[in-house]
This record gives sequence, C-alpha cells and structure tokens, in this order.
Amino acid sequence: MITFNNWSVLTVSFLFVLFIALASVALWAVIYLANGKWYKEIRHLLKPLFTLFPFALVLLIILLIGGEHTFPWLKPTPGHEPHLNAWHNYTFLVARQVIGLLFAMGLCWLFIKRQEVMDRSKEDADKFHNVANCIPWLYFLYGSLVAFDFEMTLLPMWHSALFCAYFFISNFNMFLAFLVIWIYVLNQRGVLAQPVPDYVYNYLSQMMLGFTVLWMYTHFSQFLIIWYGNLPEERDRIEAMQTGDFSVLWYMMVAFKWFIPLFSLLIRKTRHTPKLVISVAAVIITGTLIERFIWRAGVNFSGTMNTGIHAHGSIPYLEALVILPIIAAIGFFIVRNAMRKQQLLKV
Repeated sequence: MITFNNWSVLTVSFLFVLFIALASVALWAVIYLANGKWYKEIRHLLKPLFTLFPFALVLLIILLIGGEHTFPWLKPTPGHEPHLNAWHNYTFLVARQVIGLLFAMGLCWLFIKRQEVMDRSKEDADKFHNVANCIPWLYFLYGSLVAFDFEMTLLPMWHSALFCAYFFISNFNMFLAFLVIWIYVLNQRGVLAQPVPDYVYNYLSQMMLGFTVLWMYTHFSQFLIIWYGNLPEERDRIEAMQTGDFSVLWYMMVAFKWFIPLFSLLIRKTRHTPKLVISVAAVIITGTLIERFIWRAGVNFSGTMNTGIHAHGSIPYLEALVILPIIAAIGFFIVRNAMRKQQLLKV
C-alpha cells in the first residue's frame, strides 16, 4: 500500500539526485569566479555529474504523476485547506517544475559548453564568464522554487521567510560531503586518469565547516522567529516534528547536521586526514537524508495546543533500504558511463 510517508523516500531520492547535479555546476562556477587555485583540480570530476539532470527529470515526472502522494494539499484535510489558490494549482505546479528543471539543465549545459571553448579567444572567455555569473543566481532561485513546492508549502498554512535559504544551504553541504567521499573512493581505487591531490580534502572540509555553521544559523534563526512570533499556524509544524513519531529523527538531524560536523571539523587534524573527513561527510549525508524526510513526513500531525501537537506516521525503513540503493546504483552507472566517454578513467 502506497502511503505519503513511504512515497516520500522517492521524493528524497529525487532531491538528492537533483542537487548533486545542480550543486556540481554551482560549485564549479563559484570556484572559478572566486579564482580558487584548486579550480582545475576538480572541474573534470564535476562535469560528469551534470548527466544526472535527465535522471532527475524522470524522477520529477514520476513524482508529479504521483499527485496527492507527493503533494498532500491536492487532497486537503479539514483545517488545512489550501490558501494559496493561484500557487496551489496542479497545472501550474507541473508547468513550473518541468520548465524550471529544463531551464536549469539548459543553462548548466551552456555553462559547460562555454567552458570547453573559453581558451579559444577573449570573446569566448568573456561569454563563459557571463554565463558563470548566472549560475549562482540559478542555484538560489531554482533551489527556492524546489524548496517551496517539495517542502515548505506541503502544509498550506505554514510558511517561513528563511526556509528557502535553509533548504538550499543544507543541500549544498550535502553535495560537498558527497564530493569528498566520491573523490576519496576514486583516488583509493586508482581509477582516475588524473588523480585529485590530497590537499583538496582540506579545502572541501573547510567549506563543509562553513556551510555547517551557516546551516545552523538559518535553522536556529527560523526556529527563533517562529517561537518568538508564537503563531499556532507556524509553530504547530515545528512542535509536531519535535514531539511526534519522528522526534528521535529530529534530534538526530541536529546532531548529524551540526554538532558532530562542527566539533569534528574545527580540529585541524580532522581536516587534513582524508579518512576522518569522509567519516564526517557520511554523517552529514545521513543527517540530510533524515532532514529531508522529516520535513515532508512532518506535515501529517494531529492534536491541539492543549493536548500536544504530534507528527504521526511510520518510518519507511524497508522502502528506504530498497529505493535508495536502486537510485544510487542508477546514478552511479550514469555518471560512470559519462566519465568513460570523457576519458576520465584509466583504460
């Protein structure tokens, strides 16, 4: 039987695939624009991740077909009727999500193509620079659109001015953690035609530390505003996740996304030891998986302010153990095929 909670595992998988593809190009552009000296050390590994965009499009179409299993406001419950009539329109939802993803994929493709010929002339270099300037804006704006539709507006009466920033900061940190592990595995297996130097782990771990602090800042700022405003329609969702069936996951999320990474990466030895860096990265990825799930499953709650608000529902362990490895395997074969075509692997 399909329920909202077990269907959420597929949605979480889509968000991971999408932001690995999107953040790979965003990181590429940011390092280039900041004139990072390690730009050329990892750009060849970021390019094949772009090939995950079509896979993300397929997952998006499946989720859109899923209807109320993906977007519970399509079947409103008493007390939670949609109030954004123009925004909560299924036709408009499908159009903006498909067009948004196609536009993001097209601009990222243009960025890669412009990069390939940037050394041909000054005019080509300027064109590449102009496209690179657009990529961070694409990440912010398109990332906000995804945050709106797939998490924030799932509960029609709930909103937060900080949620979009909180969402795409979290996913960018997840990508950094993924990139660290991916580089480590490829280096250890010795399959890269051009191995990545060890000092890159330190650079990426410093970025992970920075985004961990930034994540906690937006997380706590959002919570503080909601708590201080003391508006039931805003406070209910947070309290439901903290006290309901997913309360343990909530505090695990805080530990995995903030406490463990922060106090581990503050230690210099950790940042310069690849095995310790990838251990912290694995914790961040696990925390992000938990985070994405509870922000979706947490829209199902019951109770009142007098009896206590509780998010309810079972945790789909079996679905996660089946769906996540399948999605990961498909993504692995897509990227590996791209790396072979781009001659990034040893023969």
